Amino acid sequence: MSDQAPPLASAPVPALAARAARTGSSPVRDILALTARPEVISFAGGLPAPELFDAEGISAAFREVLAQAPQRVLQYSTSEGDPELRAAVAARTTARGLATDADDLLITTGSQQGLTLLATALLEPGDVVLVEDPCYLAALQIFSLAGARVVAVPTDDEGLDPAALDEIAARENPKLLYVIPTFQNPTGRTLSAERRAAVAEVAARRGLWIAEDDPYGELRFEGEPQRWVASFPGAEDRTVLLGSFSKVMAPGLRLGTLRAPAGLRRACVIAKQAADLHTSTVDQAAAARYLTACDLDAHLARVRGAYRERRDALLAGLSAALPEGSRWNRPAGGMFVWATLPAGYDATALLPEVVRHDVAYVPGAPFFAGRPDPAAIRLSFVTHGPAEIGEGLQRLRAGIAAARRAG
Repeated sequence: MSDQAPPLASAPVPALAARAARTGSSPVRDILALTARPEVISFAGGLPAPELFDAEGISAAFREVLAQAPQRVLQYSTSEGDPELRAAVAARTTARGLATDADDLLITTGSQQGLTLLATALLEPGDVVLVEDPCYLAALQIFSLAGARVVAVPTDDEGLDPAALDEIAARENPKLLYVIPTFQNPTGRTLSAERRAAVAEVAARRGLWIAEDDPYGELRFEGEPQRWVASFPGAEDRTVLLGSFSKVMAPGLRLGTLRAPAGLRRACVIAKQAADLHTSTVDQAAAARYLTACDLDAHLARVRGAYRERRDALLAGLSAALPEGSRWNRPAGGMFVWATLPAGYDATALLPEVVRHDVAYVPGAPFFAGRPDPAAIRLSFVTHGPAEIGEGLQRLRAGIAAARRAG
């Protein structure tokens, strides 16, 4: 007789949650992985220019807080966030036209977490969320994971259409509108003051929350700053303003802010306690010290100057790089140009051959919650200098031509 035990019967492991199964990976992150080779000139990712980081100032801030208060900055902290950092952000927010106290703010692990916390605190499965079409990709992922039903609101060259918003809100009974009103991702568009006021009025009359995402507002190259939607009549008590240090200081810090009415902010704090207890104590302390000891506005002036040159270099070369009949916009700031190839072109189908020419972009189709435009592309102009942008556009022209010949 064998002394070997008979094999145990094994049942299959349970399936993934439906929300995980239905939510796909970000095409932008996937493209970044494919184009990580150093020889690739990438217009794909919205990556701030690393050579413009104030590495010396940030390093000094870390050294100072670790030298002066190591036991505090290496310890657990409050879920709401470092009081000094919240006070500094509140002062900057107030100076930009929206009266804010430190207690109005929650520090998050990037503004991405802020939107996730908001979805956790606010959305039930099946709730309707309205989004600009096209929309920031990661927001679509967040709302999918929350089990929300995402409904697209049409846009034009000036951004979200308030009349369409009103009509759709009346029909769909949404709980939340998500909008990036300034230098939107992916299109680079900015809503006018008139449209912002109209959005606030619709939200108040139809009874919905607004999530106003503002990662790019301080990257303005020209024109006058626009007021936050949160500052318009009707929006004050129903708007969550999301901010980020990623584009103005450094994305590796993973620091963001959430400004919300007290009841919803408290719910977001509880959601954060469940998510990660609190954002990195030492990173918050260093950011607070940086804002005290360094001139962020002077740093931003240098960044804006460099980004303006890069935007201009991209715009100057697009007519030669893209097929005749293509269209594109001229953003007044931010990181992105939105272009549309002529009818019959499929940006996704072209991309593999374009990447073989050591250049990349992001096809526009995945950004749409409604009917996608296969001819749309998003081009980021901030990562590379003007000379590299010029070379990248030459490669782009050759890659598109080769793809068309092969097709």
